Amino acid sequence: MPESRFDLIVIGAGPGGYVAASHAARLGLKVACVDKGALGGTCLNVGCIPSKALLESSELYYQNKKGLAHHGISLGEVGLDLSAMMQRKAKIVQTINQGIAGLFRQHKVEPISGAARLSGPGKVQVGEQELEARHVLLATGSVPIELPGLPFDGRFILSSTEALAFDKVPERLLVIGAGAIGLELGSVWSRLGSQVTVVEFMDQILPGMDREMAGQLQRLLQRQGLSFQLQTSAKGVKVEKGRVTVQLEGGGKASAETGDAVLVAVGRRPVLDGLGLEELGVARDQRGRVQVDDHFQTNIPGIYAIGDLIPGPMLAHKAEAEGHALAEIITGHQAQVNYQTIPSVVYTHPEFASVGLSEEGAKAQGRQVRVGKYLFRANGRAHCMDQIDGLVKIIADAKTDRLLGVHVLGPQASHLIGEAVVAMEFAGSAEDLARTVHAHPTLSEVIKEAAWAAMGP
Repeated sequence: MPESRFDLIVIGAGPGGYVAASHAARLGLKVACVDKGALGGTCLNVGCIPSKALLESSELYYQNKKGLAHHGISLGEVGLDLSAMMQRKAKIVQTINQGIAGLFRQHKVEPISGAARLSGPGKVQVGEQELEARHVLLATGSVPIELPGLPFDGRFILSSTEALAFDKVPERLLVIGAGAIGLELGSVWSRLGSQVTVVEFMDQILPGMDREMAGQLQRLLQRQGLSFQLQTSAKGVKVEKGRVTVQLEGGGKASAETGDAVLVAVGRRPVLDGLGLEELGVARDQRGRVQVDDHFQTNIPGIYAIGDLIPGPMLAHKAEAEGHALAEIITGHQAQVNYQTIPSVVYTHPEFASVGLSEEGAKAQGRQVRVGKYLFRANGRAHCMDQIDGLVKIIADAKTDRLLGVHVLGPQASHLIGEAVVAMEFAGSAEDLARTVHAHPTLSEVIKEAAWAAMGP
């Protein structure tokens, strides 16, 4: 039986929760972390990590299937063992899960398994045991949103969880939603041989991201075999003879698409059911998210919330940053999260990573901007890697040269964006990036050249 009195109880062991718990314990607090599932939450177990494992494996298969003769490498027939691919994914998840458990042991965080419920200020009920703490942090994450008329059934109408675990490659897969999750999982199964159609209600893929860059990515994905229907909505579904047909509407016309399965990837909603928020009077906004102040505290003193439960992008690294900050705040330190420099990444091939404002977003704020672009096709290292698709686009303030947004579509964009994040965190300019010496030959030189272009003649 675990002890019942703590300085901090964290409800949820996902990226925000386990980071907050371990950091608070490192800072000297007595901490418990409660979760009814596996350590790591959605991100580790059925989200970020398993999807990236499949993206890496499927890209290797796709590249080898296309052939490497131009590299001087001859291969025999390339086969697919989907079961082995899934086993590799599961092993990666297990390894990282064990790593979190080790982190908890190292910092003496008490892991408690079970469903938690707030039974009063500073009180958490887990099964028959009531725990007490000066601070309680809600970090329960989110789950996929269902569409009206397309309820998840786990076989034909799927969430991202089931789409990570096919036992065979679907001949035809329909994806509803052209956000990061839909594009990533659509890419996985397209590479492995599925015919993938992506349906999106808005007039561009990746709504809200830079329109030009999103359009460039769409063209590259189409070249890889994915097809898209934009400004189209899913109205209903019919399952018949082991196949699923989705009724669509776009441009004032009705149509239908039939496939083996439908992945619904239209967003996520906070997990708040069963936590006792209503009984305790925890305030929520019109979208159901928990309302917090600048210190992540709710209207109930001593109760906090982070991650997908509160406004802001539903990203694991955003939750981690908030977890770190919360641990420091409740231990008397100064901490904050700069929401203007949180990067977003789409792990397709090539990858698409962004930080800051899009060109449309900057102009909507009334800013005068200078835009600099540079193609990976002009980069020596990209040619050596045989990855010349894509570009870097930099948006700078025309008057001050301050960086407003950086967008990278190309190889290893998820790594390259870090340079831009640091520059923007320190209020850097396009000139700062341009005059920073970059090693040659590297992909990072594309960022430097785009920065020079943004400075103008």
